[in-house]
Amino acid sequence: MKKSVSIINKKAKFEYDFLQTETCGIQLVGSEVKSIRQGKVSISEGYCYFKDGELFVKGMNISDYGFGSFHETVRDRKLLLKRKELNGLETKLINGLTIVPYRVFLNEKGLIKMEIALAKGKKIHDKRETIKNRDLDRDMKRI
Repeated sequence: MKKSVSIINKKAKFEYDFLQTETCGIQLVGSEVKSIRQGKVSISEGYCYFKDGELFVKGMNISDYGFGSFHETVRDRKLLLKRKELNGLETKLINGLTIVPYRVFLNEKGLIKMEIALAKGKKIHDKRETIKNRDLDRDMKRI
């Protein structure tokens, strides 16, 4: 029986409007993989940036595994995308958009993947509208 791992950045959905999502791999070391499989990861502080034509995630916190080898809990980790996908994302960033990590999960093959989103920041009134719509939906479900 495989344990399903899915860590979601709930704050990102509130702070940003998602325009496009991509699924990518993450370059990890062995003890980081074991920690993620136990669910010891936080992506709420993370963001993505380009460096020398490659995409990295910064601020992703993976706690120590606890049994044996240790790793840096917060470090820049390379995201694995095809060159065509990287070029497409990099050209869209010029328009004032950002890339945020949204979800870390295990795919059907048991590999650790990250879902990133090309997003535009919400203004304060947009956030209030999101809260209002969420409350209305909750009330409708009760009725």
